[in-house]
Amino acid sequence: MSATVPDLSVQRSRRHAADAGENDRAEVVVTGPMPEPDLEAAESAARAFLDALGVDLDRPGLDRTPLRMAKAYAELFRPRPFTMTTFPNDENYDEMVVARDIPFTSVCEHHLLPFSGHATVGYLPGERILGLSKLARVVELFARRPQVQERMTQQVARWLDEHLSPKGVGVVLTAEHTCMTIRGVQAQGTTTTTSALLGRVRQDARTRAEFLAIAGR
Repeated sequence: MSATVPDLSVQRSRRHAADAGENDRAEVVVTGPMPEPDLEAAESAARAFLDALGVDLDRPGLDRTPLRMAKAYAELFRPRPFTMTTFPNDENYDEMVVARDIPFTSVCEHHLLPFSGHATVGYLPGERILGLSKLARVVELFARRPQVQERMTQQVARWLDEHLSPKGVGVVLTAEHTCMTIRGVQAQGTTTTTSALLGRVRQDARTRAEFLAIAGR
């Protein structure tokens, strides 16, 4: 797996200062990097694409398919904005926080076919803790774009490390890629698992083993 992670291109606007005092709640509004879609142009391109493949768009039921196709990909490429909420770790909690079986769907950037699966995301808290639902939101943030699973795994881990400053981060993704199951080799039922471990989750054998056991790996 390559260690190179491209620019995350995440836009942020602060509702409360992210460097809030230790007793303060902090919020950051997070959106994805994609611009507003041009659905009219996308519909026209989809129509030309399907026509080039010999699809009869005059057949009943297909007349609005190019627009539906454009809207579907626009949705797959745009994560929902969310507010990243953190709180001071007043109780000095120093064990793993792990969310398991987070569902996600992304799109293979090589064939533009979906891959779907589940994520396990965990971190070892530092001075602040994250609202639990935000772990799922961060997964969606990097899933909703043309993607490869290896990169996505690292992006989720590095984003949490950068924005939360925890003592360690662990991410495991398991997914079925339709570019492998419905075309080409057609290896139906095959899943791919990737992992990214940072900080003490990578460096400390006990912490690493604990996270991987929780993740079922």
